[in-house]
Amino acid sequence: MDLVQLRMFCAVADTGSVARAAELLHRVPSNLTTRLKQLEEELGTDLLIREKQRVRLSPVGHNFLGYAQRILALSEEAISMTRQGEPAGNFALGTMESTAATRLPGLLAAYHQRYPSVSLSLITGTSGEIIDHVREGTVAAALADSPEGYDELHSCVAFREELVLITSSEHLPVTCPRDVQGETFFAFRNSCSYRLKLEEWFREGDAQPGSIMEIHSYHAMIACVAGGAGLAIIPYSVLAQMSDRARIRVHHLPQKYSQVSTCLIWRRDAFTPNVEALKELMIRFFVRDTPAGTDEEITGSTPCTPVSP
Repeated sequence: MDLVQLRMFCAVADTGSVARAAELLHRVPSNLTTRLKQLEEELGTDLLIREKQRVRLSPVGHNFLGYAQRILALSEEAISMTRQGEPAGNFALGTMESTAATRLPGLLAAYHQRYPSVSLSLITGTSGEIIDHVREGTVAAALADSPEGYDELHSCVAFREELVLITSSEHLPVTCPRDVQGETFFAFRNSCSYRLKLEEWFREGDAQPGSIMEIHSYHAMIACVAGGAGLAIIPYSVLAQMSDRARIRVHHLPQKYSQVSTCLIWRRDAFTPNVEALKELMIRFFVRDTPAGTDEEITGSTPCTPVSP
């Protein structure tokens, strides 16, 4: 078993097709087929279920995929650590959807310009999913909600957000959860930290939503809310960029639920040059671009210093 076989296996798992995986890896499909068969023979089990139109993972293949991704990530880190502190190589960064939409475009453009030898890839998901990716080693670092209870992780506050409750412009004012008792809410999957805050707000207000419908993009969520189909809780910075915001009514939440911090997170044993470079650039970038005195400012007392030992 070698790294080339693992890359082939992961590519097939991602695409569901030997032909598409071969195209991504700049190889011929027959080469992937042969090498993957050799891998299965070495392991003594089938990793893939081959069907007419597609290839899917076997139960063992699903379990093996996580290990393969971690091995590849660790190999990239090992290569990076030998380059005498110079950022280089592959750099997988995890992020929440809201951060990718509002905070990262300028930051990543500056990072790429400063470190052109780094091949940066972006993986989005909910805060819980992204933190799991960091722990598993499938991403080198992430921008997500503060990770609590994970001794193997380090983190620092990157910037602060205000969460707001949004409804259609015709909705009555909302001052407490009982004002929206029984109404439909739109949210990301249940591993989303913002959704968990919404559910806590309802519980402490002794109220319940009618239902929570899962939507996987803020654009779709805001469009549904603007059309009067329900309500949502989102970062105000996301709403400010949306064209539908004129059809939205904003309701401010108590500070306990509205004030959240987005952190840069990395594994304790993997503070690589790529991660360190992002941290240093991020501090300068957000301090420079955020007006002083706003709730989005990185405070001067602890600008991205570790919040866990």
